[in-house]
Amino acid sequence: MPPRNLTTRSPHIGHSNSNSNTNSASSDENLNLNLEDNPFNGESNEYESQSYDESSSFNYSNSNLIPNSNAKNGSTTPEIKQHLLNYNSSFHNSSTSSLLNPFSSTNKLNTLYTENSKASEYDRYPKRLSGSRVSSIHSSNSKPPSYLSRSNLDSDSYSDLSDRNSNPFLVDTDFSPFGGYPTSSFPLLIEEKEDDDYLHNPDPISDAEYEKHRIWYDFKTMDKRYSLTLLGLLFFLLGGAALFVILPALTFTGTYVHSGPPANSTQNYFNGTIEILSDYIYPKLAAIRTNLIDSDTPSDFYTRKAKDGSSWKLVFSDEFAAEGRTFYDGDDQFWYAPDIHYDATKDLEWYDPDAVSTANGTLHLRMDAFKNHDLYYRSGMLHSWNRLCFTQGILEISAKLPNYGNVTGLWPGLWSMGNLGRPGYMATTDGVWPYSYDACDAGITPNQSSPDGINYLIGQRLNSCTCKGEEHPNRGTGRGAPEIDIIEGEVDTNIRVGVASQSMQIAPMDIWYMPDYNFIEIFNSSVTTMNTYAGGPFQQAISATTTLNTSWYQFGSDGGHFQKYSYEYLNDDSDGYCRWFVGDNPTFTLYANSLAPSGNIGWRRISKEPMSIVMNLGISNNWAYIDFPSIDFPVTFEIDYVRIYQPENAISMTCDPADYPTYDYIEDHPLAYNIWNYTTWNSTGYDFPLNNLTGGCT
Repeated sequence: MPPRNLTTRSPHIGHSNSNSNTNSASSDENLNLNLEDNPFNGESNEYESQSYDESSSFNYSNSNLIPNSNAKNGSTTPEIKQHLLNYNSSFHNSSTSSLLNPFSSTNKLNTLYTENSKASEYDRYPKRLSGSRVSSIHSSNSKPPSYLSRSNLDSDSYSDLSDRNSNPFLVDTDFSPFGGYPTSSFPLLIEEKEDDDYLHNPDPISDAEYEKHRIWYDFKTMDKRYSLTLLGLLFFLLGGAALFVILPALTFTGTYVHSGPPANSTQNYFNGTIEILSDYIYPKLAAIRTNLIDSDTPSDFYTRKAKDGSSWKLVFSDEFAAEGRTFYDGDDQFWYAPDIHYDATKDLEWYDPDAVSTANGTLHLRMDAFKNHDLYYRSGMLHSWNRLCFTQGILEISAKLPNYGNVTGLWPGLWSMGNLGRPGYMATTDGVWPYSYDACDAGITPNQSSPDGINYLIGQRLNSCTCKGEEHPNRGTGRGAPEIDIIEGEVDTNIRVGVASQSMQIAPMDIWYMPDYNFIEIFNSSVTTMNTYAGGPFQQAISATTTLNTSWYQFGSDGGHFQKYSYEYLNDDSDGYCRWFVGDNPTFTLYANSLAPSGNIGWRRISKEPMSIVMNLGISNNWAYIDFPSIDFPVTFEIDYVRIYQPENAISMTCDPADYPTYDYIEDHPLAYNIWNYTTWNSTGYDFPLNNLTGGCT
């Protein structure tokens, strides 16, 4: 079988035919063109410079289809032959669609092809199926050019086409991109393979094998460009590991040294690689405190004399000597700084843990004047609620008060409160603060059953006569959260000096908030007087004020000095007392008999509750007139140390003592003790316990 030439176009294909010469004269006569009407007459061929292969399929010397201008005399002029030769050569090289070839197709050619052309059984491209969509489309595109209608073609000139059935490619099929191929033809047998068969007939087995070893195949077939890209990527990865992992490790261990200390350097070097910037050794978790007494506390202060002359033992201290301590919840063993708005006293600041830190050996509570949580001031509070508590003893704190000693407006506070009330969490103090009451009478009722408006409290929630089965830390004992203030700083606007308000706040209240002053002792009336404010409808305040030195403040010509403030108390029902100090000097003492029964209420007791410690710097119109222009923001309340002393035979440094427990009750009421937005006990969904006095017990 002769080789196939798929690049030729039928019927202009060179072939060997015995009838070719015999029918030459007839074809020349029948295909005679009118030279005057020939559109190519007189035109120059732009493709004349192209070479033409005389052996190509367009060799018109052997073709029966070459028009003959000398049909009558049986000869063809060389000029016409050359003209037609150039035309067909240019058409062949430009791969133009068959519609542009004046000799590509005629109605007679189509008729002869349809009736006589039959493909060989080995023909890879069989003739178009009659009636098919492709055939109809092709036939519609096979209209001959209009000028051929004047060529007076005779059907007899095509009689030799019937002898060409032996050549399967003598069909009117256009294999150019414009002729419909390959939609007009398709392979006949599935065994016939083509180079792109893998794109159309995927092999699942081969594909699975390829995917299984894809990385390996990719490496095997990787060209030079991608190989260089991979090497570059590996270079950067290994270089980065060496620079940021291996080299720092070698440098840190001293295995590798960059260089020694510079010449004439006075800096300290370790192994010649690390510069020591500070001699301070920062604590680690492994070095957490295991002793309540700070190791930085001088041994000279391990004891302190009490009112009766006995020496009380130091049981806790914090010197705040470590630099950079933070007090977010969980950062410290004993303290934490809340992130709340203290709405109980309508403060103007937001308490933020970021405002509490240690520096230069002291604790800093800093107040800034900038917007924070829709408030215009930010400050710090630090307390030991449910972490560090004590019952009876001496609480001593050394502090430097903020701003100037003659400017009013700020509210620095050092105080303590029973652990059943969490500072700033108003639901926990609702019905608990500032009760210190163990009786079951009118004192536990709302407003203490007094119609004169002396008391607006809702009543003692955890009273001594709570019904059986009701929630109570230890039923049968009156519980509360009394408050004892070491100092609340203010300024006397008349004499323009600072004063310290030292007080005990309790409930229920005496008539007109007047305790028995026969059992209150003032030591130096020239600097200490009883406070004209004795309380209000929410608490009774047994308070005295003491004039302070302006040098104990942050600013001022003589400012910048620390002073210690403290109170000492025992809670015995008969011999109990509470004494306050500024420096080493006592200011006043409240004895237990001062809180004797009054009116329709019984004894109020000096606190038997475990007391937590609170230190804060606030600002509120509820406290004092605020001289905003004179406050030099930012201001800092500095605390040098906190120390607690207790009698040798009465040491209690727990928030959950056996006779006044708090832990289980706090754990059983997480909404109240963990969410500061709850402002009342009932808002948490917890019930107010019933009691025997007001009824309801079953």
